[in-house]
Amino acid sequence: MVLSELLKNIKPACTIGSTDTDITGVNIDSRRIKQGHLFVAMKGTQVDGHKFIAKAIELGAKAVLCEDMPEEKADGVTYIQVESTEDAVGKVATAFYGDPSHKLKLVGVTGTNGKTTIATLLYNMFSRMGHKCGLLSTVCNYVVDEAIPADHTTPDPIELNALLARMVEAGCEYAFMECSSHAIAQKRIGGLHFAGGIFTNLTRDHLDYHKTFENYRNAKKAFFDSLPKTAFAITNADDKNGMVMVQNTKATVKTYSTRALADFKGRIIECHFEGMYLDIDGHEVGVNFIGKFNVSNLLAVYGAAVMLGKKPEDVLVVMSTLHSVNGRLEPIQAPEGYTAVVDYAHTPDALENVLNAIHEVLNGKGHVITVCGAGGNRDKGKRPLMAQEAVKQSDKVIITSDNPRFEEPQDIINDMVAGLNAQQMKKVLTIVNRREAIRTACMMAQKGDVVLIAGKGHENYQDVKGVKHHFDDHEVVRECF
Repeated sequence: MVLSELLKNIKPACTIGSTDTDITGVNIDSRRIKQGHLFVAMKGTQVDGHKFIAKAIELGAKAVLCEDMPEEKADGVTYIQVESTEDAVGKVATAFYGDPSHKLKLVGVTGTNGKTTIATLLYNMFSRMGHKCGLLSTVCNYVVDEAIPADHTTPDPIELNALLARMVEAGCEYAFMECSSHAIAQKRIGGLHFAGGIFTNLTRDHLDYHKTFENYRNAKKAFFDSLPKTAFAITNADDKNGMVMVQNTKATVKTYSTRALADFKGRIIECHFEGMYLDIDGHEVGVNFIGKFNVSNLLAVYGAAVMLGKKPEDVLVVMSTLHSVNGRLEPIQAPEGYTAVVDYAHTPDALENVLNAIHEVLNGKGHVITVCGAGGNRDKGKRPLMAQEAVKQSDKVIITSDNPRFEEPQDIINDMVAGLNAQQMKKVLTIVNRREAIRTACMMAQKGDVVLIAGKGHENYQDVKGVKHHFDDHEVVRECF
């Protein structure tokens, strides 16, 4: 593509060199530069891409998009200076890949919890309805049936547009994606055209990055502020920030609720570990999910499908065949008659939701043993809150290692138990080795009890000192059985 075409949606402060150059690719990673590429120098949170301009040119970059013009300029290379490369990169990537989001019905899901479940269920639902679909999620990306491993909740703008372009090429009509607060704040979804947006809920998370809850909330809200008039915005009326999210959006606003009047309303009629009977907008439907928070997730899925033009009755028929996402409130029955539940809950609110769901089913007829930890090099403030939440709703708690990253596991455990008093500590064991912690919980469980293993869900590794070691909670549980 000619460079001038790539730059049509941005306003350069200064351009040195020809914009008639042919560009063969766009990259923010200098190591991936090939002959004829445009290198975008990003001022990242860890590394400043401006330091690698010379390296990118050495590897064949024909143009450089930067915020700070380098003192030394190479012959035959075009330099484009902009106020913010973070702002510009999405627009450039969109142009290079032929604006793929305009050729799909793209729906974004944002919030603290439920993003993966909602995006994946929409992908599964529309696939079962006979449509070719794409999925961009924490667990895995999909182009129709082709699985593409996911490194981040939301990829960088170039990778994102490349994936969307692959979806268009494969004949996809719809794409469903998680939009993390990092991705919104870092403009990774800049330049994309959304047919709709969904808000799940907002609780404390990622404060290591956003610093304040207000910054975190505003990052989520920015997604809805940027939706076009042609889009829909579906928000959770049960969350106190639900209406805040959509107060400045140009999109058509719809609400969902399990408690109040809303456009899409649902309630639990009956609940078992195998699933629930729900009333959704006056229709009774059986689903393979448990927990009030999953009713909210399903209402969001239902609402989005209806807003995308599907008949409510058709949506509910397909919904009754869907299953929970890997590692999200996933029950595994033990031969001894107790139930292990593997869940990704890694925030105080998510842990509260999962434990509430377990108690809804148990109805006072069994004990709950919770195994949990907290991630290293992340928000330390939520560690004592996680421990408090686990103790509040469990008969026994085993605090263990999660993904310690570059911290000592014992230090993380110490931070968690610092939030507990002597009375609460009577319920608690601390076992650094996660395998041993799970084994111990399973040995303690009696018939009718539930062992909740929280924090890692779908993950099949433990991140220790920068190395990902294979570790899968599902496998460990089955070994214990």
